Amino acid sequence: MKLDQISTIINWLGERKKEIPLDIQTVNFSEMDQWYFEKETENLKHKTGEFFSIIGLDVQTNWGPINRWTQPIIKQPEIGILGIITKKIEGQLYCLMQAKIEPGNLNYVQLSPTLQATKSNYMQVHKGKKSLYLEYFRDRTNLVLLDQLQSEQGGRFFKKRNRNIIIEAKEKITVYDNFQWMSLDQIVQLLRIDNTVNMDTRTVISGLLFMGQNVQNTVENALHSFEDIIKWLTYLKTYFELEVDEISLNKLNNWVKTDVKIHHEENKYFEVISVKVTIEGREVTNWTQPMIKSKQDGICVFIIKRINDIFHFLVQGKVECGNFDIIEMAPTVQCLTGNYRETGLGKLPYLDYVLDVDQNQIIYDVMQSEEGGRFYHEQNRNMIIIADETLPTDTPDNYIWLTLRQIQKFIMFNNFFNIQARSLISALVTRENEFS
Repeated sequence: MKLDQISTIINWLGERKKEIPLDIQTVNFSEMDQWYFEKETENLKHKTGEFFSIIGLDVQTNWGPINRWTQPIIKQPEIGILGIITKKIEGQLYCLMQAKIEPGNLNYVQLSPTLQATKSNYMQVHKGKKSLYLEYFRDRTNLVLLDQLQSEQGGRFFKKRNRNIIIEAKEKITVYDNFQWMSLDQIVQLLRIDNTVNMDTRTVISGLLFMGQNVQNTVENALHSFEDIIKWLTYLKTYFELEVDEISLNKLNNWVKTDVKIHHEENKYFEVISVKVTIEGREVTNWTQPMIKSKQDGICVFIIKRINDIFHFLVQGKVECGNFDIIEMAPTVQCLTGNYRETGLGKLPYLDYVLDVDQNQIIYDVMQSEEGGRFYHEQNRNMIIIADETLPTDTPDNYIWLTLRQIQKFIMFNNFFNIQARSLISALVTRENEFS
C-alpha cells in the first residue's frame, strides 16, 4: 500500500473536519429539546416515542463475581442499517465510504459506511433530509455480498441489532460531498491508525473475511471440530443463567441522578450525560440527545497461538446483560470499564499476560472508538498478540481455540460473535492467508 494514497485519505478527512461547521457541548438535562424524564419512572425518552430511550435493568446471573446489579441501559428496539456500496474497479473491490461526523467521536470525523442510519432516521422521524443512498439498500435487485443482523454492545444496549449489508453496484453511482471510493486494502490499512475507521465500518467489513472462498469445511488441523464448538457453546448457554428485568430509572440501586448526569455512586463504570449538537451537512443540523460516557478507556485483545501448524484464536464465551441469547463469543480479554488490575473482584483470565506481554509479540495495537452516535469520547485499545511458549493450550471452561476460518463461519450468522470481536477481526480482512 502506497503511503501517499493513505495520506491523501487522511488529509481528506482532516479537510472535512475543517470545512464542516460543528459545535458539540455537554449541557444540563433541562436544556435538552424533545427529550424528557417520564414522570412515574424517570426513564429518559424522546417525545416522539422513537429513536431510543434510557431505562433501567435489574440483572441476575451466575456469571462472574457479581451475581446481581442494576444499571441504566440504552433501549433501541428498532433495527438500523449499516450498509456499504461496493463496485469493481479494474478488477478490485472498492467501497463507497463516508466522512461522517458524530457527536461522540474523539476526533469528530471518522470513516463510516455508505449508509449509517437508525430506522427513526431513515424514516425521517426527525423531519429532516432523507438519508443518502438509502434506495440502493431497499432495491432487492442489487447483488448482495453480505446481509446479516448483528448485535451491538451487550453491556450498553438492550438486545440491540443492526442490519449489516454490503451490495455490489453495476451502474454508475453519484458520489456526493463527504463520500469517496476506497479499496478494501486501503480501509484495512487505515484500521492501523488510531480512531480513523468507525465501529460501524469495522463490524460490516468483518463479514468480508474469506469472501467468495469455500469455507464450508473446517480446516483439518483445527484443534476443535465445528461440532465440538457447537457443543461447547450450547453447554455455556445452559450452564450460565441470565435473568434480566426492565425497571424504572428511579428504581436503580447505587446510581445517582443530578442535573447534568446519571452516575454510579462510586464514580465508576459509565455515566449518562446530555449533549447539544450543531453539525452542518447532516439530515438534521441541530439537536440534543443523551449519550453514554465511559469512566475510562477499555481494552479488547485476541491472543493467537500456532497449534497443529495453524494459527488459532483464543475465544471467550461471554455473558452480557443486553445479549439476545445469554452468551456471545468475544475477544480473549474484553474490559470496557473499571480498573484492569485492581477491580477488587478477582483477576480476569489472561489479563496479566496481555498487559505484561513483550512488544515483539504484538502484531496489532490501535486505539479504536466506540460508536459516536451514542457513546461520548469512548475508545478501546484493540490488540492482537501472538502467544509465546509459556501460554498453555489448556483453557478455562468458557474459552476455546478457533481457527480464523471457523470464526468466519460463525460470523456468517447472527449473534455469535460480539461487536468487539468483529471489530478486531476486521483488521485481518485481506490478510487471511497470513493466519490460516
